[in-house]
Formats: sequence, C-alpha cells, structure tokens
Amino acid sequence: MILLWVAVLVRARGALRCAAQRALWLAVGTAALAMTLNLPFVTRAAGEVFGRSAELTVARNLVGVVSAGAVLHFLLATAGVRRVPRVLVPAVGLTIVLLVVLDRCAGSAPSVAYRVIVICVHIVVNTLCVLVCWHHGRRTGNPSLAAGLRLFGLGTAFAWVYWAGQGVRLAVGDATALPHLTVALTLHALLRAAAILVPVFAAARRLASDACTAWRLWPLWYDLMVAVPQVALTAPRGRVAELLRPLVPRNLLVYRKVIETRDAIIALQGHIPAGAAGLARQYVAGRSVPPARAAAAELACVVAAARAARLAGRPEQVADFGHPGPAGGGLDAEKAFLVDMAAAWPSIARDFAEG
Repeated sequence: MILLWVAVLVRARGALRCAAQRALWLAVGTAALAMTLNLPFVTRAAGEVFGRSAELTVARNLVGVVSAGAVLHFLLATAGVRRVPRVLVPAVGLTIVLLVVLDRCAGSAPSVAYRVIVICVHIVVNTLCVLVCWHHGRRTGNPSLAAGLRLFGLGTAFAWVYWAGQGVRLAVGDATALPHLTVALTLHALLRAAAILVPVFAAARRLASDACTAWRLWPLWYDLMVAVPQVALTAPRGRVAELLRPLVPRNLLVYRKVIETRDAIIALQGHIPAGAAGLARQYVAGRSVPPARAAAAELACVVAAARAARLAGRPEQVADFGHPGPAGGGLDAEKAFLVDMAAAWPSIARDFAEG
C-alpha cells in the first residue's frame, strides 16, 4: 500500500497535466483508496469511532466502482476511442446509486444482490482490461508503453483472481473460504504501482545512461575545450561539477558534450601534423585495439597530435583526419563513436601525441 500511494503521488503532477494518463492515474488512485479502506486497522478504527464498519465497507465498494469506471475509460482510450461514450459517467453514477439503495434496503449485512453487482462489475471490467492490455501491449512499438500495459494488465489479472474468489465465497456461503486472497490483492497493488511508474523508471534510466556517457566523455571533452575554448558554451569545469551541477538542462548535457567535442575536432583540423593519419593507423594496429574501435582510436590519436600542435603554437596547414567519424546513424552513432574515442584518449592517444 505504501508503494502504491508513493506511485500515485509521484505520478500525480504529470498525470493531471496529460489527459491520456489521467484515467489510468485515477484508476490506480481510487484502487489505492479502496484498498486502504480495506486494511484491518482502518476497519477497526472505523468500528471504534462509528460503532460499526458497514459504512466503511459501502464506501470502499463505491470507490471500487469509480475505479472500475476509470479503468473502463482507460481501456476505451487505449483501444483508440477518441471520444469516451457519454453513457460511461451516468452508468457509473447509476451503479453507485443502485448500490446505495440496496445497502439501505438491506439489514445489518449486505444483500446478495448488492454483492453480486459489486463482484460482476469488477469481473467484467477486469476481464476487458486484461484482454485489451495484452492485445495492445503486444502490438505497440513503444517499449515503455508495452511494459506499462503488460504490468497493468497483469496486476488487473490478480485483481480478477481476487474478485473471482469473492464470487466463490458468495456461492459457497463461506466468507472464510480461500483465506489467501489478500496475496492476489497485494500483487495487484505492486504491479499497478509499477505500471504507472514505468515513465519514471524510463526517465531515471535515461538520466543514468546520460550521466555515464557524460562521465566517460569528460576527459576527451575537457582537453579539447582547453585547446579550443571558443567552441565551449561555458568555461569547462571539473568532472564531478559537470555531472552534479550542469550549466545546461540535464537532458541536454550529453548533447552539449557531443556538439562541443565535434566542433573542437573540426577546429583542430588545420593543426594536424603531416602524415599523422598514417602514423596513427600503424600505432593503433600495434596496440591490440578491437577492430570495431580502431577507427575511433586512430581519430583520437590524430586529434591528440593536432591538439599538441595547437598548444605548441605551430602554424595551421591544410590536412585531413583520415577518419572523420561515424558514417551515419545520427546522434546515437556519433555519441557511441566519441565514447570509443574517449576510451582511447587517456592512454593510446596521449601516448601517440607525446611520442
């Protein structure tokens, strides 16, 4: 329950701003509220305060119906229905009114009709939810969306098990049958929490990946910014400071490193010593560099030699790198190529330039 409420609170801001996520968040939030009202200590507290816990049971079931309606809204949106049918909200409202009337007409215990309606609502909606989540989770090309749908569908499947168990209890007339149904409800809560936290996990993964890439690019980037400071947006800082307190939005940190490194390499082209490309190729061949990283290591050697020539004040001349970088693939390919260059920079490239 704690994890479920944490997930609901963490996703609240983003979900309330995005209509596509609002129904899913509402479904999980109302389910969390209904499950909270079902906790033993909450039930005991209600009994001590009000003298009975029947009202709490009704409130829990009504919140559960609202949660089922939100799930149905989510299913219609997932299935591509642009305008949710206007009968959905009235249908939920009429179900709530019917349950309240049945509760008032019953005695001290809920009537069979009351319990049948509650169980059937959840069984029908949960069945549809599992089918829709499974179908669209397999068809979507978005990994995060697929993971979210599968987790939500699996969590709903455990909720289906719970309500099917409640139906069995009603059929056999024994409220103590199937004593371990709460395990299904616990798994339902954990999986639904994970489902709405998928965007958070994906964002955290991207941030961690970018932080790792920025850390690995720093030696190459810093040395080039010292040699060609005019390409830097801001003065270069220490490795830890660049990672913990970037001067640009964190999601642009790696992009900035890639752009500035590439601009610095281009600016150093006129300082390449004669024959550096051929010498770098021979030097890398003798260092047992994997073939997939050889081109990056050779370019790192040439750039290191050009950097040394610039810092020594040697005049510019027309020259060519020999290996300009990745042939294609966009930013990801260029980022991977520069990471390979950075890996060769501290040892192979610097040794080549000093030799």
